[in-house]
This record gives sequence, C-alpha cells and structure tokens, in this order.
Amino acid sequence: MSNSLMKKQTGGGVFGVLQRVGRAFMLPIALLPIAGLLLGVGASLTNAAMLETYGLTAVMGPGTVPYSIFTVLASVGTVIFDNLPILFAMGVALGMAEQEKATAALSAAIAFFVMHKTINVLLSISGMLAAGAMPEGTVANVVGIQSLQMGVFGGIIVGLGVAALTNRFYKIRLPTVISFFGGARFIPIISTVVYLLVGIVMFFIWPYVQNGIYALGDLVLRSGYAGTLIYGFIERILIPFGLHHVFYLPFWQTGVGGSALIDGTMVYGAQNIFFAELASPNTVRFSVEACRFMSGKFPLMIFGLPGAALAMYTCAKTHKKKVAGGLLLSAALTAMLTGITEPLEFTFLFVAPLLYVIHSVLAGLAYMLMHVLRVGVGMTFSGGLIDLFLFGVLQGNEKTNWLMIPLVGAFYFIVYFLLFRFLIRKKNYTTPGREEDGDQTKLYTRADYNARKEAGGVSAMILEGLGGKGNLIGLDCCATRLRVSVKDPSSVREDLLKQSGAAGVIRKGGGVQVIYGPQVAVIKSELEDYMREQAD
Repeated sequence: MSNSLMKKQTGGGVFGVLQRVGRAFMLPIALLPIAGLLLGVGASLTNAAMLETYGLTAVMGPGTVPYSIFTVLASVGTVIFDNLPILFAMGVALGMAEQEKATAALSAAIAFFVMHKTINVLLSISGMLAAGAMPEGTVANVVGIQSLQMGVFGGIIVGLGVAALTNRFYKIRLPTVISFFGGARFIPIISTVVYLLVGIVMFFIWPYVQNGIYALGDLVLRSGYAGTLIYGFIERILIPFGLHHVFYLPFWQTGVGGSALIDGTMVYGAQNIFFAELASPNTVRFSVEACRFMSGKFPLMIFGLPGAALAMYTCAKTHKKKVAGGLLLSAALTAMLTGITEPLEFTFLFVAPLLYVIHSVLAGLAYMLMHVLRVGVGMTFSGGLIDLFLFGVLQGNEKTNWLMIPLVGAFYFIVYFLLFRFLIRKKNYTTPGREEDGDQTKLYTRADYNARKEAGGVSAMILEGLGGKGNLIGLDCCATRLRVSVKDPSSVREDLLKQSGAAGVIRKGGGVQVIYGPQVAVIKSELEDYMREQAD
C-alpha cells in the first residue's frame, strides 16, 4: 500500500493505522464472549470431577440428555477458538476495507486458503512434513491444512493485505476483452495471485519469525512478576489511544504469551492455553503463567473502579449528587458485570489525567498480585462478574484459586475509594457533580440524550462538530468510541461534540475518537442515517 493511500485511509499516519487496525480487531474479538460462554458452560457441566463433587453424575453424566447438550455447547465453543486465524483474516479485511467489504471478506478467506496450501505443498516437497523434520510446534493443522504455525498473525497478514488490495483495485478498469473481471470481481483474483506469492515467501521467512516470537515470549515469561506488572500498566495506559487491542492480542493468541502441551497438542497463546485446558477433562489446575495476562482485570473492574465511582460520588456537590450518582452507578455496574470500563475511565480521564495514570499503575499491580497469588482464572475479553463466575467460581477454587480475587478486590475497593477521594478534594478536580453551574463539562442524563434524539439534534450536532459531512473520510466505532478520519482536523469542534453527550475527544492528526460509551453503535447508525437523509 502506498504512503498516500495509507494516509487517505487512516487520516493520520502511524497512529491512524494502528487505531484502525485495533478497531478491525474488535470484530473477531467480539466472537470470544459467546465462544467462551458456550465452552465454559459446556466444559464445566461435562467435567467428571465437577459432576462427582456435586453428586450430579446420575442426572447429568455420560449417556444422559443434559450431558449430550452440554457436550455440543463445548464443541461449538471450541470450533470458534480453533479457527480464530481465518476469522481474523476475514474480520480484519472487513474492518479495514473502505468499500466492497463483503468482497474483501470473501477474498480474505480465499487468500487464507491459498497461502496455507502453498506453504503445505512446499513443506511436502521439501520433506519437512516428515516426522521429526521440523521442531515441535512449528507445524499445525490450519483449517484442515498442514502448514506453518502462524496463529492469528497469519490471519492478520491476510486481512491487512487483502484490505489494501481491495482499497486499491475495487474500481479498476480492465481492457474490453476481459472487462468482466474488472472492479470488485478483480479483488479475489488479485488476492489469489498475491497470496500464492506470499505463501512462498512465508515458507522461507516464517520459521525465523517464529523463533523471534518465541524468544520474545520467553523474555516476557522469564521477567516474572515485574513483567506482569509492566504488561498490566501498558495495557491500561493504551486505552485512551485505542491501541490496547494491538498490544494484548499477541499475548493472548500467539507464542508471545507462552506455549503448553495439552492432551498431546501444542497450544500457543495465553487465552488459547486457558480454553484448551478448560476443554480438557485432564486439567487439574489452570496454568497461572497463561492466566497472568488475564486475571488482573477482575479485582480492577469488579472492585477497584466501583471504588473510584463511589469516591467521585461522595465528592460531588450536594445538589448534583443525584445526577452524578445515576451516571456513576450505571458506569460502575457496567464495569462489574461486563468488564466494560471505558465509560467510567473516561469519566475522570479528561478532567484528571493524573488519576488515570494512578489507575494504570494500580492495574499493573493488580496483574502482578494475581500472578503472585497463583490465580488461574481466564476470560473472554471482559473481566467482569460473568467471566469470574464461568471461569473461576464454576471451575472450583482448587483449579483456579479464585477466592483470592474478592480478597484482593476488597483491598482494591478501599484503596481506590480513599486515594481518589483524597486527590479529587486536594486538587479540586471537576469530576462528575463538581463542575460549576453552566460549565460545558456538565453531566448529560439519558433524558437529555433522548430529548435531543427526538428533536433530531444529536446527529446534526455531531456532524457539525466533526466539521461537516465533507470533512469526513471514514466513520466507524468500537465498543465505546466513535472513530473518525477527517480531512481537516482544525475543523473539529470539541465543544459541540461534548454538548452532544461525548465524555471526551481524542485527536491525533486526522484520526478523531469521540467517547460516548456502550451506546456508541446506536449513535453511529443514527449519524449514518442522518447523513443519508441529508443527501436525499
């Protein structure tokens, strides 16, 4: 992809690229909760030890209808995790393509097969598929093809490349004789040719890349508790920039997060290891070394941030406590149940950045404490009560040591409450309920939002705040943020965006993120509808 094309797509250089890649990751990552739920429930309720412990073997053991149902659930969850590479290929291509998204997704699947089959043939010709010819774990079964173990990296390579090809060639005009194959029809054709060549290149260079990945993973794992603390700090501090998905994904899904031999199969990536152990009837205790990249979120999200919310509520002005309390209670419950913390984090990020830095340090410490206390609780992507129940409580304390989470969590609740309350009062931060009357950083209730929506003003205000329709290059969203690429960043008006209900605005070059919270998908759809109506 040329530099000019890259800039056009992202509207902001490297930051724009990474921001957009991180957003594209959200599509396949969104599959993980349902896959984890199916696997967690299915594997737990077919586990022989669990059935014997609770005396359920007679009614739910092998041969019964419930056992068959839960076995199916576990298998369905497993098949999603087993095929994440191709799902990432299609999801990233879909997310990164500007036009012809459906064609991009189909072409990514084709390119994925072509790349791995090319590698397979070269491995076979060279005799490297013979037993003992390759180091253990370097070859894997990828959608039924014996190929190099590339994991989700292989899917990402395909997704990014096919998206670039789509954006470059979706309007291509071919000579009259072959004009039928022009436009969108050309994308799967060029993708096939390109990824045949990519497969050849990967055959030669990927073994060296593998060695580098495993070396990096080994360095992280050997760094012990300090490495875990640094991981947790970086994961949180990247949240405002929208780059946290890019950071943690290699730890969860590739050899950077370690490897383990489970039931005779070598598994790579912290999350993959956890769910393979979850599906295995032979697991006695979940791997702490794998879960060190996940367990730290539980005391942070279920206990720490609600403590911060309570601190902000107690610091609110008396006549604003009711309004602030409604906002903070909703955000705290969202964090506790689902692990979606951005609405609460962004509540104090923009008025008190120091609190966010402290929050990130405490996050790193939470990860480290879970590692020190040997907690082996994994997660899908949230770290809330739902995941804690499925992957901690339901699995038993002997396998997970989950009881350490509420113990550490109670301490975290107190620390967050006392520390945040002290700093808010000492530095007079304008957290919710403390702003001056008439200040533009006032709280917006759901009633305010609904009133604007009924008047048709929210979308118009957002569009005006973004500099008008002509200023937009790309429009999308993640879990809590509207992500926009604009031609002229100076035309963006943060005051209007905040009046529309945004908790904050992040600008980096031509990349703009507007934080609205979990309802952002609805806001995006309404904005798109509004722009279509204006065009009509």
